[in-house]
Amino acid sequence: MRQSYRDKQSRKARINREKEQRIVEKKNKQGYNKNGYQNSKVNKRPEPVEKEEKDYEDVVAGRNAVLELLKSGKDINKLYVERGEKHGSINEIIARARDNKVVIVEVSKQKLDMMAEFHQSVVAVVPPFNYCEVEDILDFAKEKNEDPFIIILDGIEDVHNLGAIIRTAETAGCHGVIIPKRRTVTVNSTVSKVSAGATNYVKVARVTNLNETIRKLKDNGLWIIGTAGEADKYYYDQDFKGPIAIVIGNEGSGMGKLTRENVDLLVKIPMNGKISSLNASVSAGIVIYEAVKQRR
Repeated sequence: MRQSYRDKQSRKARINREKEQRIVEKKNKQGYNKNGYQNSKVNKRPEPVEKEEKDYEDVVAGRNAVLELLKSGKDINKLYVERGEKHGSINEIIARARDNKVVIVEVSKQKLDMMAEFHQSVVAVVPPFNYCEVEDILDFAKEKNEDPFIIILDGIEDVHNLGAIIRTAETAGCHGVIIPKRRTVTVNSTVSKVSAGATNYVKVARVTNLNETIRKLKDNGLWIIGTAGEADKYYYDQDFKGPIAIVIGNEGSGMGKLTRENVDLLVKIPMNGKISSLNASVSAGIVIYEAVKQRR
């Protein structure tokens, strides 16, 4: 019995020592030294907001883009502004955000730098961009009692080009923009900023099969006009009145082969210099505003 009692006591003491050792190891991990004081250099856990930001797919950065976002009334999950004295349009942004009951958080410039480039002291965390259907664009034209005026982008790979084209489409009164799901950049924070907030107003449809969509538009009475350097007709000689969709191709290779085969007409922009091509957004702007001039 004595041996059994001693064994029990020994086992109990061993368990207590192991328990104490686990407590010490846990404290060491949390930054405590052997005397029980917390060390000054501790790897702190990230702020809860870090995980929260990852729950959303995108941000809108820059004063003009965020201001237009607030004016549009679209959802904003949270607004981050740089801590410190406020000047200029940031005060209007904060006032509108408060009116819209948007949560406003003041953070350091370093924090904003991590969230977005060229943020101009303000970043809005938003839900993923809400793409529409092609039918929504056609219905929008019907609601306005206007012939459909649509821009189709085939393989645009530069976010700045996409943002600039969406901005031009909005100012020109186009009813919508169509992009394919493959080989094309999506609408993100950079596109929103470059568009100066136009992404809040322009309907953008993202389709699986661009050529099937072109055939569907033809069935709805639209003429599909593509832009290509080898076209026989200059853009200013083309009739852009009536229901139309203008196709702008990839920055380098232009429209894809199937797309080129499916368009009804091809037009070109005269090139008189040594460089034989224009930036995609510039080409789009030239042709779109020729259509605007004719449709007024």
